[in-house]
Amino acid sequence: MPSPESSACPFPRSAERWAHLRFSVVGPLLAGPPERGALQAELAQLAGRKWRHPMTGQWVQFGRSTIERWYYAALREKVDPVKVLRRKIRSDHGKHPAVSAALAERLALQYRQHPSWSYQLQADNLAAVVEKEPALGRCPSYACLARFMKSHGLIKRPRRGPAHRPGAARAEHRFENREVRSYESEYVHALWHLDFHPGSRRVLVAGGRWAYPVLLGTLDDCSRLCCHAQWYYQERAEELCHGLSQAFQKRALPRALMTDHGGAMVAAETQQGLSRLGIVWEDTLPYSPYQNGKQESWWGQIEGRLLPMLEGVVDLTLAQLNAATQAWVELEYNRKVHRELGASPLERYLRDKEVGRPCPSAEELLLAFTAEVGRTQRRSDGTISLMGTRFEIPSRYGHFARIGVRTAGWDLSRVYLCEAKSGAILCRLFPVDKQKNAQGGRAAKASLLAPAEPANPGGMAPLLQKLIAQYATTGLPPAYLPKDEVLSAKL
Repeated sequence: MPSPESSACPFPRSAERWAHLRFSVVGPLLAGPPERGALQAELAQLAGRKWRHPMTGQWVQFGRSTIERWYYAALREKVDPVKVLRRKIRSDHGKHPAVSAALAERLALQYRQHPSWSYQLQADNLAAVVEKEPALGRCPSYACLARFMKSHGLIKRPRRGPAHRPGAARAEHRFENREVRSYESEYVHALWHLDFHPGSRRVLVAGGRWAYPVLLGTLDDCSRLCCHAQWYYQERAEELCHGLSQAFQKRALPRALMTDHGGAMVAAETQQGLSRLGIVWEDTLPYSPYQNGKQESWWGQIEGRLLPMLEGVVDLTLAQLNAATQAWVELEYNRKVHRELGASPLERYLRDKEVGRPCPSAEELLLAFTAEVGRTQRRSDGTISLMGTRFEIPSRYGHFARIGVRTAGWDLSRVYLCEAKSGAILCRLFPVDKQKNAQGGRAAKASLLAPAEPANPGGMAPLLQKLIAQYATTGLPPAYLPKDEVLSAKL
């Protein structure tokens, strides 16, 4: 089986990049558990190999004890082995112990008075206030105050400049440095094959035209069992996720999935969905169809046995083609003795050891096969633009400058707001309802520290008061010649 060492993580967060790398290191041990007493040799072999650093892209190596710790952590987790390999979030994340309640209140008042000040100017003036009022305590550093202001909605006024364009993370191409040989997984669900095949039999579309459908097929490498097969009109990520989810629900979650480098396979929804489900994605080398030879052989049976039996159907529809395919797959192909295996795929599927995992619910599968993208929130009305449609952000998240959104490109009725650090789902987003907004009803904004009404500036700034007082202690008169002031005094 091809090496997973160069599989790239489609996520932008460093924690998930590290989790994906660690899972790619121990993934072969989970897919093919070593024999008794052979674990240390396998760990030593993995420790001698080089891997791509998830942040810098440099080649790095990991110690045997480190890989062993990752392996046992992933082995103990039955639901989500990728999650346990993530770097833990600090326990004090989101807290600001250096900023006392009194200091936070004073900073919020200063922000309400001067919302257009930069973070540096806010910090310098707050330092002057603390120096004047020692009871407020020690003034935190600029970095600490800037983090506190950003996390509590005390955001400076946007400056003019070029708009920030969110960029998509580019996945690293798979690196292959070994010869390709014939292989077979030792365990059921250790590796699945998936591909699309353009059919040679056309079907009648409801609109009164003919179309050539494509078949999505998934095969288990060990047993050659067809996990699911379905015909579609197009070869897109939507159809791939739809058919693959049915295969998971029929059988189980595999450890690895091999596909070619087609557009549907490398789509963000597919890649991120496989990673969230803890499935290692293996792509075949360019112009090397023999790597997916089992799948190519199966296409021959589709064209040579299934489709010829439908030649007598004049007005074949997609529904009839799918119904015939399900019956042929379950009652003939999966039950017929395989010449190379010496048993039927179903018999070997039930007899051999398996390393699959339970499939989550249908709702969790729909949520898994979504793409996470970044958007910049428009401050004027608290909305973001996604595929030409504007979505409203709840006011309690109005202080987020960058918005993480999870959705499937073919279903904008299910859009979710996710947390920037952990990727956890915060809430569901809905498109702007202009007709409802035209009725005039407006909900109150949910504020964190700053109230909705701006406060008065409050006189001279503390920093300027301090500078004037220091200048007065020198005993020197102001270093300028009065002119209009003297004329005004005489008048």
